Amino acid sequence: MSQMEMPGPPGGLGVTGTVKRRRWGRLRQQWKLLGLFEIDQQHEFYSLTCMMKEGLAAAIQNTIDNPPTNELSDDDFRLEVTQIHKDFTMETFAGPVFASLRVSLGMTEPEYQKSLCSENCYLQFISNSKSKADFFLTNDKRFFLKTQNKREIRFLLANLKIYMEHLRKYPHSLLVKFLGVHRIKIPHKRKKYFIVMQSVFYPDDRINARYDIKGCEVSRWTEPAPEGSQVIVVLKDLNFEGQYITLDQQRPWLLRQVELDTHFLQRLNVLDYSFLLAHQPLHRDERHQCLSFATLIMRTKKSVNPGSSPIHAGLATVPGAVPEDDSTLLLSEPDGCCLRQPQPGNAPSPVQPCLEHAGTDSDSAELQDFRAQNRRLLPNFKNPLHVIDGPEHRYFIGIIDIFTVYSFKKRLEHLWKRLRHPRQTFSTVSPPAYCLRLCQWVQDHTK
Repeated sequence: MSQMEMPGPPGGLGVTGTVKRRRWGRLRQQWKLLGLFEIDQQHEFYSLTCMMKEGLAAAIQNTIDNPPTNELSDDDFRLEVTQIHKDFTMETFAGPVFASLRVSLGMTEPEYQKSLCSENCYLQFISNSKSKADFFLTNDKRFFLKTQNKREIRFLLANLKIYMEHLRKYPHSLLVKFLGVHRIKIPHKRKKYFIVMQSVFYPDDRINARYDIKGCEVSRWTEPAPEGSQVIVVLKDLNFEGQYITLDQQRPWLLRQVELDTHFLQRLNVLDYSFLLAHQPLHRDERHQCLSFATLIMRTKKSVNPGSSPIHAGLATVPGAVPEDDSTLLLSEPDGCCLRQPQPGNAPSPVQPCLEHAGTDSDSAELQDFRAQNRRLLPNFKNPLHVIDGPEHRYFIGIIDIFTVYSFKKRLEHLWKRLRHPRQTFSTVSPPAYCLRLCQWVQDHTK
């Protein structure tokens, strides 16, 4: 993918342009090593991704010009907006609903537009998934775009309301965050459906291992990359055996949230979803962040927002945008600890056991919401809803691929696999069994 560099004009501008091109060339070579391919003009998906960008830019601009109201209506969930472009048309489904979700994640429309529609090319991610879907990443690796079939899109839109209700009820859910659903129509070609998702593994600069976990054995081993190689390989269940997710005090929170999310997916009658996991070592300063009371206040603001409670459904739900006077709210941790301001004359210990609540009745109600919603103290880090810090490692965790319904075809597949793999566990089992098994896997592999 190297590119010839033409000499620039004399002067500082030419030198600067040449340096930028050299840096860009090195970055492109690095992406090739990592299994990411820049979708440049020679790439088979260049035309499609250009249409995606153009269509998304117009769709997001429409949201900027017509911001959604605080209260979503049934019509918002059924809304389809068609925008006509020179060589294609693009439809956006349930635009106000996804816009409200982006707001709840603390995302502004201009930054969403900038990431998805920048001049820089998308990246193609080569997945070892059996799915026939195509995976694209924005240039900053913040968002995934994935092609889907019509059945999967219908399933998502049919269940969008209860998906949103689940995220409202449990704002720190590990479920993948869907940010947009679209369809591109190109004359004389098949329609292309695609979804936009928040990447679980963002930012990925220091991630040193990635896993796709289903809680079973059959076909759950991937050959690791050679030692010293920079190629991205997503490993599987059997690769993780003998290892643990070490969280200490945050382990009960994770077990509970996985239980809540997988039981929700059981209600949808789905299976074959994945527990995505990645980790990176914490730097020394990151390990001791919790000793800073100022850091705890900042994390508190990310974690608590009265507007995201179901009893305040009409308000915006932005983790990380909390009124200043909420910073002194006592927060109940899953291990029974609260944050409280250090008292004069006492040693400055920002996390102390708290046996009784101080504050107003409204504070107590918010604490009850905090527990009922299974909130946690979010890290002071990008993508906080999918990041959990343990004593030594930072973990990126999410639940993805939630479109496989336990249909008659899947029931037949289950019977066939029982005959073929009589003493092994495999992915195609009933939704209750799948839910229970994945919860058990997380319990067995955490400490």
